Amino acid sequence: MKEDQNLKNIAILGSTGSIGTQALEVIRQNPGRFRAFALTAQNNAELLVAQAIEFKPAFVVIGSREKYEDLQFTLHPHGIKVLCGIEDMCEVVTHPDISMVLTAMVGFAGLKPTLAAIKAGKDIALANKETLVVAGELVTSLAEKYKVKILPVDSEHSAIFQCLAGEENNAIEKIYLTASGGPFRGKTSEFLASITKKEALKHPNWVMGEKITIDSASLMNKGLEVIEAKWLFNLDVSQIDVIVHPQSIIHSIVQFQDGSMKAQMGLPDMKLPIQYAIAYPERLPNNFPRFNFMDFPNLSFEQADKKTFRNLALAFDALNTGGNMPCVINAANEVVVAEFLNNRLGFLQMSDVIESCMSEISFVDDPTLDDYLETDRQTRVYAQDLVTKKKY
Repeated sequence: MKEDQNLKNIAILGSTGSIGTQALEVIRQNPGRFRAFALTAQNNAELLVAQAIEFKPAFVVIGSREKYEDLQFTLHPHGIKVLCGIEDMCEVVTHPDISMVLTAMVGFAGLKPTLAAIKAGKDIALANKETLVVAGELVTSLAEKYKVKILPVDSEHSAIFQCLAGEENNAIEKIYLTASGGPFRGKTSEFLASITKKEALKHPNWVMGEKITIDSASLMNKGLEVIEAKWLFNLDVSQIDVIVHPQSIIHSIVQFQDGSMKAQMGLPDMKLPIQYAIAYPERLPNNFPRFNFMDFPNLSFEQADKKTFRNLALAFDALNTGGNMPCVINAANEVVVAEFLNNRLGFLQMSDVIESCMSEISFVDDPTLDDYLETDRQTRVYAQDLVTKKKY
């Protein structure tokens, strides 16, 4: 009975993606500590079935209406309730038995269920950075209102969160988000003009989903992380910097007002920040590979190239502008990454489309949730039109 009382029920939104599958690995290694109470996916019904049969969640939610009936038929003998669509997902995360919601969905789609979970008083393990990029002020104010913890899963934000443990009364002077530089570190605009999807998907250090891998190659991922960091740690833009660290061993750095610096280090493995978030404040033992200094005798750092990789500069611009502008760049970026992956847009042209959207979409200084939803819709339509009609 004691084991059951200590079991933490977790809803994993996006269980078939890179973060979701690694979260289930952590749960698999800690069966007496965590239960996958609810699993959700958009389209990958085959993997979702396999996960459901292994982990026996109380609920499974599939986004695709076409996959719903077959999934329901397959999982019915296992006593698993199968639901469908974003509204059902928003309902499931409010279940009284859920202790934490791991938001590992990709993109803007993660916003509504995250807000529903916060309003239900559930702690959030946040891997869906777009939630804070799009609506950071709204999300953080609701988390404060409902006394909910937002525990970062991104390796960089987890690093900063870990460095701040025990430093609650000490002012931050600056944070440094580290970036690997992606597969095109040091390359010129001329080189980037002709690169292919296959080349962009070859990340040197991390194994991730396609969307985040392209974002990493364009440095948009780091730009989104800058915006996310502002809200997670209540910082001014001037307190956030990005440095390129090709080895991806130092995951980020905090500098305090006395000049002291703390860095969190380790091999690039997302299971560690996932485990830290869902087990917080404990550090659980594990069998993950350990870092050896002799394998990395030299750690190097470079300035981020915002001129060549314009997405990073655009993200800083959006954060400085505020209002709904981060929502604009997020929506535009989701469109252009999809178009690049479908070979309908060049690598450098992604930044052109995003910049056009920032210029043309109506600015809202103090947006509501409805404003965010409308900004997202308008931006997607405009960005898609630019790509379709080749207007960039």
